[in-house]
Amino acid sequence: MLRTAPHTDTAQASGPMSQGREFTWTSADFSRVQALIYKHAGISLHDGKHAMVYSRLSRRLRETGYESFDDYLTWLEKQGDAREWQEFVNALTTNLTSFFREQHHFDILAQHLKSKPASTPWRVWCNAASTGEEPYSIVLTAQEALGPNANFKLTASDIDSKVLQTASNGVYRMENVKSLSQERLHKFFMRGKASNAGMVRVKPELRRMIDFMQVNLIRDDWPFKEPFDIVFCRNVMIYFDAPTQRKVLERIHRVMKPGGMLFVGHAENFSESRDLFILRGKTVYERV
Repeated sequence: MLRTAPHTDTAQASGPMSQGREFTWTSADFSRVQALIYKHAGISLHDGKHAMVYSRLSRRLRETGYESFDDYLTWLEKQGDAREWQEFVNALTTNLTSFFREQHHFDILAQHLKSKPASTPWRVWCNAASTGEEPYSIVLTAQEALGPNANFKLTASDIDSKVLQTASNGVYRMENVKSLSQERLHKFFMRGKASNAGMVRVKPELRRMIDFMQVNLIRDDWPFKEPFDIVFCRNVMIYFDAPTQRKVLERIHRVMKPGGMLFVGHAENFSESRDLFILRGKTVYERV
């Protein structure tokens, strides 16, 4: 899931802001970062994010050997290094997630899956996969609702390459799964032993239900050829401005079946896009 960390910064809007900092940091540097992350990921960074951006991108300066933000950003703009662009985007996204976050969505999902014949094929997309807790919660729900032989396939995507690797591995600390019942832990996870004590791994049969891939929501190059029955797009759109939200919603609409269900975050409201989606429940929409 793509998210920026909340922070309030009272720095002035102009002039250098480098007191006690390793690198010189100016409002001009911040403005360039705002423009670049908006262009590449659609994220709108508001002016209260100065400290967060400085902290995150300082690591990139150390890694790449640049001594100023101006030099680093100029190199990034002129060289267009694909690997570093990805590191830039990764640095400015934070992935806050957990198993069965917003539990009511998974209750609704289970009811919806059970409402169709057992042989129904399901194509589902989770487009803010983060470190994997949400997609695994989805397929775990499907297994419980439909049984082990369910015709259920989940595509799980994110813009951040590092969290996708974590998601694909499916390995978590015990504290990350403490909200799960012992029954679920026993049925769907394997406990680590020896050097892996205190860790769990998602069982292969759950992992096989998911295809992980990198997708940038603001680009019109989504690789999907068949429409989805259900889409989870939770706590992503709040970081887009209104025009970007509308464009992404239109694209999601195009890759969904009529009557398909869209699950969104608790702070997201798309009542202005009733031509695309109609509210059918608590932060659950139906594709028109």
